[in-house]
Amino acid sequence: MLKTIAVMTSGGDSPGMNAATRAVVRTAIREGARIFGICNGYKGLLADDLFEMNTRSVSDIIQRGGTVLGTARSKEFETPEGRTMAYENLKKRDIQGLVVIGGDGSLRGAQALTEEHPIAVVGLPGTIDNDIYGMDYTIGSDTASNTIIDAINKLRDTASAHQRIAILEVMGRRCGWLALIAGISGGAEYILVPEEKFDLDKICDEISEMYKESRKRYVLIVIAEGAGSGIEIGKIIEERTGIDTRASVLGHIQRGGSPTMVDRLNASLLGQQATRALISGVSNVVFSLKRGAPVSVNLHDAVTKKKRLDPEYLRMAEALA
Repeated sequence: MLKTIAVMTSGGDSPGMNAATRAVVRTAIREGARIFGICNGYKGLLADDLFEMNTRSVSDIIQRGGTVLGTARSKEFETPEGRTMAYENLKKRDIQGLVVIGGDGSLRGAQALTEEHPIAVVGLPGTIDNDIYGMDYTIGSDTASNTIIDAINKLRDTASAHQRIAILEVMGRRCGWLALIAGISGGAEYILVPEEKFDLDKICDEISEMYKESRKRYVLIVIAEGAGSGIEIGKIIEERTGIDTRASVLGHIQRGGSPTMVDRLNASLLGQQATRALISGVSNVVFSLKRGAPVSVNLHDAVTKKKRLDPEYLRMAEALA
């Protein structure tokens, strides 16, 4: 049984990180372990910016977006020397285990740390992109997708009023999950993701026909940033169709806001499970959900294997366009 553990949030922030942190801290204390918080991710770990936490440390945070522990990226931690320094800062406080809440880059850092030093590590997938292998859910993805759907609803109103083509560019450099899920749920005619090729000439021809034949009032296109620039694609579509086209880039608003009930509940559940497992000696796993049930995914698999978009959702997007 581990007596002292630590928790950190790392990489891009995501709604629900605070709920997960709260669950980790309160579960550790209930299980009789000491718990330290690491400020500002791996950068704070290298700076020795740690403090012991109690139940009051995580009061009134479950409803807050962002992360009260802070987050930052660290090039120094990517080196063996940096990871050795990080381990020494843990060791001098007798910290035996670490909960890392973050995306694929943060989890890769955790894997390297535990491979090189005798420290137990468990991960919680904190990323709005929902791009971690072996799981259906990542903390923050539900809130972010609902933020996008809200934007789609507003864009549809103004696009319809002016008979425009509305383009919404959302986050997702390597993974189009957010665009796909929000596009389907928001009724988009076209959803462009980095995983799937698309024919812009064909799209322009189809849109032109829509407006000619049915007096279409608007067309909605959702684009993941990794599939191309919404602004540049919008210019091409307007030039080729002659239809007024407006592009919006949603940006970092997708990361913020109070987490949904789904993200609060799942983050709390996973934080509790991860902490109990870590204290009991489990290491090198990431806790999440698959088909609605909790799962633990091998840490190496989570950071080395590529998650693919659900082909059923891709077919649905095409069929319902």
